[in-house]
Amino acid sequence: MTKPAFLTTPHGTRIAYHRTHGAGPGIVFLGGFMSDMEGSKALALEAWAKAEGRAFLRFDYQGHGQSDGAFADGTIGLWARDALAALDTLTEGPQLLVGSSMGGWIALKLAKARPGRVRGMVGVAAAPDFTPRMWADLTAEQQAAITEKGFVDVPTQYGDTPYRLTRALFEDGWRERVMGSPLHLDIPVRLIQGTADPDVPWAGTLDIARGIRGGDVEIILVPEGDHRLSTDRDLKRLVRITREVADGLR
Repeated sequence: MTKPAFLTTPHGTRIAYHRTHGAGPGIVFLGGFMSDMEGSKALALEAWAKAEGRAFLRFDYQGHGQSDGAFADGTIGLWARDALAALDTLTEGPQLLVGSSMGGWIALKLAKARPGRVRGMVGVAAAPDFTPRMWADLTAEQQAAITEKGFVDVPTQYGDTPYRLTRALFEDGWRERVMGSPLHLDIPVRLIQGTADPDVPWAGTLDIARGIRGGDVEIILVPEGDHRLSTDRDLKRLVRITREVADGLR
C-alpha cells in the first residue's frame, strides 16, 4: 500500500487520496458507508485507468480509511462536502463518477451540484436516501438509545468494528435526501445491482431509474449478486461498464 497524499478541504476536513494523472474524462470513485479507498472496486478501476492512461481519483471521507476525524462525527452532508472538495480541487475537466452504495447517494448529489463537470455516473448497489430505511430496520431499543444518548453501536457483517450510528447521521440524512423530487440529469447513468443484496433491495434501483429525468439510464441486474459485488466477475463487469460509459463521453 503506497502512502496517500492529503487534501485539507475548505470546511476543515483533512482527507487522504490517491490521484492518477491522465486523459479525460477522468474517473472518480466514491466509496460506501464505513468503507475506504483500498477496496477491490476502487483498486480494479485504478489499475484499468492506469493501463489506459486515464485520470483517476480515489479518496477517503472523513472518519474513513486513512483520512482524519472520527467516523461517528460524520454525516451524509459532511461526506458529500468532502467529495465535492475532492472533485473541485483534485480533478480537471469532465468526470465520470462511480459510486458504491452510499457513494451512489453522494454521486447523485455531486451530479446536481456540478452539472457541467459530472458527465456520467455508474452506481454499484447505489443507496440514495438509505438512512430512513436504516432507521426503520433498527429495534425499538436501538432507536431509543439514539434518541436518548445520541448514538448506538450496532454489529455489522462487513467487519469486526461495529457501526456507531448517531442521531446527527439520521437527522442530516433526512435533510440530504435526493429522491423526493425528480433528478434532472442529462447524463448517462448505469446502475449495477445484485438481486440477493441484503442491504439495498434491488427493486429500489427501479425507483432511482424512475426518478432520473434524462433518458439515458440503464439497470444491470446481477442474479444472486450480493451487496459488495466484488468477485472477479463483478469487477470485470464494473470495469467494462465504466469503460463503455467513459468512451461514450469522448
